[in-house]
Amino acid sequence: MQPLEGVTVVDLTRHLPGPFASRELLELGARVVRIEPPDRDPMVGIAPAWYEALNAGKETVLVDLKAEPERAKALCGDADVVLEGFRPGVAERLGIGRDDLPDTVVYCSITGFGHGGRHELRAGHDLNYQGWAGLLHDTAPGIPAVQLADLAAGSLTAVTGILAGLLERNRTGRGSRIVVSMTHGSHRFAAHRLGGDPLPRLLTGGIACYGIYETADGRHLTVAALEQKFFRRLCELLELAELVPRQFDPDAQDEIAAALAAAIAARPLEEWLDFFDDEDVCVGPVATLEEGAAEFGATR
Repeated sequence: MQPLEGVTVVDLTRHLPGPFASRELLELGARVVRIEPPDRDPMVGIAPAWYEALNAGKETVLVDLKAEPERAKALCGDADVVLEGFRPGVAERLGIGRDDLPDTVVYCSITGFGHGGRHELRAGHDLNYQGWAGLLHDTAPGIPAVQLADLAAGSLTAVTGILAGLLERNRTGRGSRIVVSMTHGSHRFAAHRLGGDPLPRLLTGGIACYGIYETADGRHLTVAALEQKFFRRLCELLELAELVPRQFDPDAQDEIAAALAAAIAARPLEEWLDFFDDEDVCVGPVATLEEGAAEFGATR
């Protein structure tokens, strides 16, 4: 599918959120033009392989936004979509804010905290946004394995807004102004929990049937047997059927976790994967990134 064929996206962003978003648009058929400063996106020096993975297939134009404001404005003015990630007010000072461009442009700003409010100009990165949003409370000081604020609350929310903006433009002929807050977006991912968890930390380590257990070879097995039928079958296979009636007993979680840990520690990961392969249980490996890519790494 190339539904965005003929759409030009000018990407002014740096680091992860914007480039990930424009890569998604590229894979949907858009032409993406990256405007970078003469000294390049900082990711070129920090993580060059990441930069290449996120920006392969895009066009890159080096522009000093302060010294060549008209050149940047011309490039943005010819675009269908402009994506920027400056702090609020910077794009306007550079002459490439929403009001500086034709009203047909779908203009998307990826920000840390949105426009307005006391945090508007606060510096931050993914870990800060997740922390402000309340996502890290259950698992701190552990650091999340994926940059959820950057890539989901930021990138994918931006893509959704841009696609909606293009649909609206097809109906009205007018562009739109989209402001994405990575902190507000991150909070939305957990806001359904504000009314309370059925059990404390239901999906963040509070119950034994939803956890990660070490295997005999030092690898790990994921267990997500939430529904009773899955937990029952898992316990039958592990010869721990006595645990089934106590699955959600708050006072039994340590005991259940210890029993599962002891059983799973008896075999290496591959043996467990073979053992469970044809069984209707919610288990799987903690794969390496390379193992994950080998099986699931195909792009659209």
